[in-house]
Amino acid sequence: MDKKILIVDDAAFMRKFIRDTLTKEGYADIIEAGDGDEACEIYAKEHPALVIMDITMPHMSGIEALHQIKKADPSAKVIMCSAMGQESMVVEAIKLGALDFVVKPFKPDRILTAVERSLE
Repeated sequence: MDKKILIVDDAAFMRKFIRDTLTKEGYADIIEAGDGDEACEIYAKEHPALVIMDITMPHMSGIEALHQIKKADPSAKVIMCSAMGQESMVVEAIKLGALDFVVKPFKPDRILTAVERSLE
């Protein structure tokens, strides 16, 4: 599968977990960012088909980055990730145009379902 996917999370082990889950399913073109600032820069340069982004990050939150990315590219496809108890942020993310959200701790099949639906 040649669709480029950007994984954004401040925790390297979470990026690795998502990357490993996707590569096992044949997704090969995966790029990573460690915070919202970096995500916005990479999105502008790379124009990935999909962004999987954590809500809570230092520097720029996932909500702020989602807002910036959607402002620059209204057709951007973004899946947000959140910990339990962040329902208000999830609602805000959906209002800003996120396609889906996945709650941590992740189940690999839930990530894959969200990715497949978003890339259809």
